[in-house]
Parts: sequence; C-alpha cells; structure tokens
Amino acid sequence: MYKSSYIRTACIDDVPNVARKLKADDLREVREGLGQNPVLALASLVLDTEAVVFNVPNGKTAGMAGVSKDGLIWMLCTDAISEYPKTFVREAKRWVDSLPHPILWNRADIRNTTHLRLLRFLGFTFIQVLPSGPNNKLFVEFLKL
Repeated sequence: MYKSSYIRTACIDDVPNVARKLKADDLREVREGLGQNPVLALASLVLDTEAVVFNVPNGKTAGMAGVSKDGLIWMLCTDAISEYPKTFVREAKRWVDSLPHPILWNRADIRNTTHLRLLRFLGFTFIQVLPSGPNNKLFVEFLKL
C-alpha cells in the first residue's frame, strides 16, 4: 500500500481529530445515511480495515480512508482537502492505485457531490442508486476492477 509524506497508517488516536473536523457532507453521510455516531464509525473502521490518514502540505489532516480484506473501500474527509485539492487528489489516486484488491467497492450518499467527483476521477464506476441505511437515503453503489 502506498505511503508518502502525506499518507501514513491511521491509529485510533486519529479518530477524535478527524471526526470533529469532518466536512458537512461527510458528517451527514455518517449520521443520516448510516445512522452512526462519527467517532464510533471511524473507530470501528480504523480497527476493522487497513486505514490511512491523509495530510496536506500545511500539516492539517485532510481525512481518513481504508480498505477491508474483501475490497470495501471508504474515505471521510475534512475541509482541509480544499486547501490543497491537487495534492490531495494526486495522493488519493496513488493510494487507491496501489491497493492489491481485485475489486474495490462501496456506496456513497448521492448528495455528497465532492466524493462522487473524486470517485469518478479515481476510476470508479457507478452501478446503481438504492435507498440505504436506517433513513432510506439514496446511495450510489460504486466499484473499481
């Protein structure tokens, strides 16, 4: 898995900082779409997947991402991604492209347009839109072979 001066292995100590600074769309996706507390959701993801932290050149945390053994990929971001968008997107692409999984997949809230644009840039294909989670919000399934 790709690591750089902007990407490092995540640890449980990173969770409160990232959860507190989530972008509004990401926070909404966790709370409304998944029905979860962001701290608990991130803690579970860090413990259950191979997770990384993304930083930007000014040292701020841009977000966290991870992938499970079966290829379920996830990412939650902070507003710091907008301070260095090119660096963030380049590093995210390098990380995704370095993953050894034959299939990467998950769902994203269709209202989270920032993530949908990023997913498209990273080479993911959108499959179908379905209601998901406890509130039946619309999520789009995506994958990358």
